[in-house]
Amino acid sequence: MSRALKLGMTFGYWAKGPNPDVIEQAQVAESLGFDSIWTAESWGNDAFTYAAWIAAHTKRVRIGTGIVQMAARTPVATAMAAATIDHLSGGRFILGLGVSGPQVVEGWYGQPSASPLARTREYVEIIRRVLRRADGPLDFAGEFYQHPYSGPGSVGLGKPLKLMIHPLRTELPIFIAAEGPKNVTQTAEIADGWLPLYYSPLRQEIYADQLVGASPKFEITALAHFAITDDIAAGLLPVKQMLGFYIGGMGAKGQNYHTKLMQRMGFEDEALRIQELFFEGRRDEAILAVPDAFADEISLVGPPARIRERLEAWRESPVTTLLIGGGSRSPEDLKQLADFVGI
Repeated sequence: MSRALKLGMTFGYWAKGPNPDVIEQAQVAESLGFDSIWTAESWGNDAFTYAAWIAAHTKRVRIGTGIVQMAARTPVATAMAAATIDHLSGGRFILGLGVSGPQVVEGWYGQPSASPLARTREYVEIIRRVLRRADGPLDFAGEFYQHPYSGPGSVGLGKPLKLMIHPLRTELPIFIAAEGPKNVTQTAEIADGWLPLYYSPLRQEIYADQLVGASPKFEITALAHFAITDDIAAGLLPVKQMLGFYIGGMGAKGQNYHTKLMQRMGFEDEALRIQELFFEGRRDEAILAVPDAFADEISLVGPPARIRERLEAWRESPVTTLLIGGGSRSPEDLKQLADFVGI
């Protein structure tokens, strides 16, 4: 059944510095009725500071992290930051979390990456307990996290504590970025929303079984590249650049969630070829090896009539919010997209 869609905008990782147009674009998006604006982090700028900055310059739009790297902070540090921004934004914050892959978790954050499912479950449970401070001090004995800590190096003086501030919302929404079938199933069980990196409304069966346990209020905020153009191939090139980087370089051979997802979506040979080219240092060839058909499925690219037509597949999917990339978006582009979606 066709459903109404919401719109969100995401500002990705910085290169040398921040996008000088972020605030202007965020304010235009808010004025047009966008539902949410998101910030990202990997191993450069951090998402919380970025989110707080945008929150300070907006009034109504929801502010989310898409995503906060779980390995970068303990669960309680993440809960503190989330509760702080939620207060400062007047209850507009969405905590988006992600576990990332071994290259980032172990290579940059210096943390173990084994058992991501179990770690995520404990991480989310601790955050929820911290925010429910009325339940009492935090006392948690998990496999990966212990409060108070009593393992190697402990001096034995820790005691259960509770958050000093009173959270504005004890049920602050938590979204999780997940791709593997087990990860998505768990996300539908323990989170308020899901952040897929790339989702095809033409292949809903890929995730249908994993989403069965989601609540009726569960949100799916899916990235969709948007470009109004008569040159569809040129409009898809930024999507191919993104896919080439994630599928080819964000992980090791045999341990790349993005590569495995593309394989499950019916592009097995192409996914492996992209990864092979990327590891050989042939990045431009890896990008060009991304099939236009695959990039097109997760995008809204083309003349206005084509975009309107392709929006129907998204409306008939379980996706609740279309997330478009910020950057050099003109107010006219954003208004046209808002008109297409009908917000």
